[in-house]
Amino acid sequence: MYKETRYLTAGDRALTVEYGNEISEDISNKVRSMMVALELNKIEGVIEIVPTYRSLIIHYNPLNIKYDNLVSELKLLESKLKDISLPEPEVIEIPTLYGGEYGADIGNVAQYNGITVEEVIKIHSSKEYLIYMLGFTPGFPYLGGMDEKIATPRLKVPRTKISKGSVGIAANQTGIYPIDSPGGWQLIGKTPLKLYEPNREVPILLKAGNYIKFIPISEEQYKTIEKDANDGCYEYSTYIKKREERV
Repeated sequence: MYKETRYLTAGDRALTVEYGNEISEDISNKVRSMMVALELNKIEGVIEIVPTYRSLIIHYNPLNIKYDNLVSELKLLESKLKDISLPEPEVIEIPTLYGGEYGADIGNVAQYNGITVEEVIKIHSSKEYLIYMLGFTPGFPYLGGMDEKIATPRLKVPRTKISKGSVGIAANQTGIYPIDSPGGWQLIGKTPLKLYEPNREVPILLKAGNYIKFIPISEEQYKTIEKDANDGCYEYSTYIKKREERV
């Protein structure tokens, strides 16, 4: 984490508030605190706030607020972050069918790490993963906390199409493809849940600062949940993560 927050120009209509150059929960908490502060203290001219691993990108209208004035407002908020109380994070359970046609690369992950497929599933589904940010495609979660025992390099040749709901591993990260898209991650499973649904009241299911818990399911369970998700009647399982258990 930097000793002092950096305020950087990002074109003529945006600026970046940067807290460090690494992926860490401390930096993530600073990002979240600043985002909450901005939501509570509306600054005239601010149009959109985009959180990342280690920074916030703030889009603004320069006709309503000048860059220097915006930086001054942000620094004032920065001095009050200690008074910001972050909401307790939720953990959302993501039912996942591992292996077979749903996770074609799970054997690669097992072989690369010298373990069995069953061990890959056990290790991958044993963690609660912090959602650091969303990006790449609408609702794609960048997660922290994956066990190094299943870390595996990306595919040498990316696929031109990966179906939505696919769960993958790339190096020491894991994530879920919310829509059909190209990609080079090692696919280990698939969830029937819809991470992105444009016609839903809240189109993106996941939220930065919350957590994910993968739950292994059978093919029969997958098809049942898929039908419920398509019909809009699936009941999501969530719980509050205890403070002492956070990684």
